[in-house]
Amino acid sequence: MINDAKLYALIRAPRVSEKTARLQEVSNQYAFEVSTDATKADIKYAVEKLFDVKVEAVNVVNVKGKTKSFRNRAGRRGDWRKAYVKLADGQSIDVMNAKA
Repeated sequence: MINDAKLYALIRAPRVSEKTARLQEVSNQYAFEVSTDATKADIKYAVEKLFDVKVEAVNVVNVKGKTKSFRNRAGRRGDWRKAYVKLADGQSIDVMNAKA
């Protein structure tokens, strides 16, 4: 049993873009930024508890940070992890008003 603070640490924020909006309409999938050490089982449990939905599948992607320059100095954005969560038919999450 994981407490609420740990659930919110696992699921950091919903990712909203044109691609994720299309995924929501076509295949009932939602994208979230998650903790870098989160497992698929952790993500499934956290989404089910936080949003009261039934999760069918979870896919995770490790996103590499970009190299950027700021005032002629090289810098690097941090790496992060993204999770694509497929919900059961008839289930949905309102990502604009999400608590996570």
